[in-house]
Amino acid sequence: MDLADLAGSVGDGSTVDAPVSSDGVFRANVPLEQLVANPRNPRAAVGNLEDLATIADRQLQPGTVVTRSAWLTLWPDDASQLGAARWVVVNGCRRLAACHHYRRPGMDVVIRDSLATDTQSVLWAAIVENIDRQDFDVLEEAHAVELLVTETGSATAAAERLARSPGWISQRRALLKLAPELQQALRDGELAVRLARSLAQVPMAFQVDAWRRAEERSVNRAASTKCRDRRTPIEILSRHFLRSEASPHDIASALLITLDQSQVAELVALLASDEAE
Repeated sequence: MDLADLAGSVGDGSTVDAPVSSDGVFRANVPLEQLVANPRNPRAAVGNLEDLATIADRQLQPGTVVTRSAWLTLWPDDASQLGAARWVVVNGCRRLAACHHYRRPGMDVVIRDSLATDTQSVLWAAIVENIDRQDFDVLEEAHAVELLVTETGSATAAAERLARSPGWISQRRALLKLAPELQQALRDGELAVRLARSLAQVPMAFQVDAWRRAEERSVNRAASTKCRDRRTPIEILSRHFLRSEASPHDIASALLITLDQSQVAELVALLASDEAE
């Protein structure tokens, strides 16, 4: 056997595969047909993949996988969803989708069967990868939190697992009580999360009307502010000075901040002219 034959007999080309359950083992360029995305991923969709376009040439971060056997020990009913895959991607489902989309033949992964000690750990690992991501739908986040609450048995336990406050957990879960129309508005960015949390406390039958009233009040406040802002800076300062009984020194300080050098010179000239008269 020459060196070329010896090189081909080790690594991914080895006829004697490394133990598939070896925790922490790195495997380079695993064929995509041997990988399957987490069938219990809290993300409903992988979203836009343009930020991962460079994966066609290089993969900066490996995905995290568990072996098929470890997964089926926890969820034996998932066998049909796994197909013929040897590995289940727990962290890196978007990277896997990008590999398919940009025609990368394989994906670098790290085996972490230690994540598959129980269903809570797997769910936790999938959630923490996505939580607070800008492209992670806030309602998907809420559903993920709800799943973890169910798995752990309490909101307090879920909060501890995610290193979040019980209030944060409660706020996310509240979003699931929104009417479908408001959930869609939240997804579309038409409804702010802060307002959505408040509306979730309203009985569902009245939520849409409450939202419309809140929107009307917001428009009216904006229109009122716009009208007030039509006053010139000098008018605004004058009203402030009258109310606060400001001293000449305070007035001069405020004007020096408000006016540029030429305007200050003009004001001085006008004041001097008034005094002369």
